[in-house]
Amino acid sequence: MGNQNSCCCYRSPSPIRKDIVKLEDYLPEGEVSSNNIQHISEREPDDGDIDPSQDPIAGTIFMERSKASIENGMTRKRSQHQIAENKMKKSSSCSTIYLDDSTVSQPNLKNTVKCVALAIYYHIKNRTSERRLDIFDEKMHPLSKDGVSDDYDRYNPEHKQIYKFVRTLFNAAQLTAECAIITLVYLERLLICAELDIAPSNWKRIVLGAILLASKVWDDQAVWNVDYCQILKDITVEDMNELERQFLEMLQFNINVPSSVYAKYYFDLRTLAEANDLAFPSEPLSKERAQKLEAMSRVMEDKIAAEVVKNGLKKWSSLDNVNSGAGVRRSVAILS
Repeated sequence: MGNQNSCCCYRSPSPIRKDIVKLEDYLPEGEVSSNNIQHISEREPDDGDIDPSQDPIAGTIFMERSKASIENGMTRKRSQHQIAENKMKKSSSCSTIYLDDSTVSQPNLKNTVKCVALAIYYHIKNRTSERRLDIFDEKMHPLSKDGVSDDYDRYNPEHKQIYKFVRTLFNAAQLTAECAIITLVYLERLLICAELDIAPSNWKRIVLGAILLASKVWDDQAVWNVDYCQILKDITVEDMNELERQFLEMLQFNINVPSSVYAKYYFDLRTLAEANDLAFPSEPLSKERAQKLEAMSRVMEDKIAAEVVKNGLKKWSSLDNVNSGAGVRRSVAILS
């Protein structure tokens, strides 16, 4: 009984504590484990590396390069004599309202393609370096059997040449104006992610890859790669597939375009058009179009009112903004 070393009081030895080693300790600096990878929409750009194709606040690259062209006298400015000869700009009045047929949700196709081609022109004209990749080089991957000339990478293409190339693809594939804006977003995203520049030697294949990707992401009925082979007769399906694959890999498969970024690019393109005498043509507001605009605004107003009623009225809500079935409040419009 007095023995302290009883078998019933045996104390097990304390377990040896091992240090827990994390997988991240063996990974290179800046990399994380595949189990902790964030979703594309949750990724944040590094400080000092702002991507205008993802950040709605950051300025677009083509606007910065077009401003440089304006300062250097590269834009096509009209002289005072030409302004005097041309008709004065039409302005709205109490009896007549002038509007163009382009909105952020339904842009004008012809003018949008022209503006996108002009943005690409400024990208090439005011590029900051000559960084290139083989997949986009037109000499290594020609778009026609004739190939390219020896000085294919020396002379910058004109705006008309770029517009003709883009317009041919859009008309043949029956793409929309929204797809043209998404094309420009993907193009600038590629220049940042892949750290390359668009130049005379690669602009066609970069634009083709951006159009190919934008048409599949945006349009409900996407154009297949084989369809582009019928537009560009001498290119193969294998080449188109490889172009698409590498384009996606360089974007890190990030094809998301927020609505705020889309709107930013749209309005920047309008600003670029006005600065380069490519303003969208304005026409008097007709009675039929006014009725369409009023119908569209009513649909949105009813949608907002339904959400307000569903979620409950707030203290700051106004009864004028609520359509409660029996007493629907409408504004009176006089159309001449």
